[in-house]
Amino acid sequence: MDASIAPASRAAVVTPSDTAIVGARALYIGTTGDVAIAPRRDMDPVIFRSVPAGTILPVHAAIVALTGTTASNIVALF
Repeated sequence: MDASIAPASRAAVVTPSDTAIVGARALYIGTTGDVAIAPRRDMDPVIFRSVPAGTILPVHAAIVALTGTTASNIVALF
C-alpha cells in the first residue's frame, strides 16, 4: 500500500511547542480547543478554532505551536 494513504502505524503524545518538530501526518485532539499548526517549518501556524474532542485532523503538522493552542491531550499519528 502507498505509505501516503496507509493508516497510521505509530502514535506519540504531543506537547505543544513553538519550535519542536512533530512531523505528524494527522493529529488526534483529546480535549476541545484551538490547535495552532504549522504545516511546514518555514510557515506561520494556522489556528484551527474550537476543534471538538475526539477529532482526527488529517493535516500534516510539522509544528504544533504552543502559542494559539488551547486544546490538550493531542496525539500525533505517523
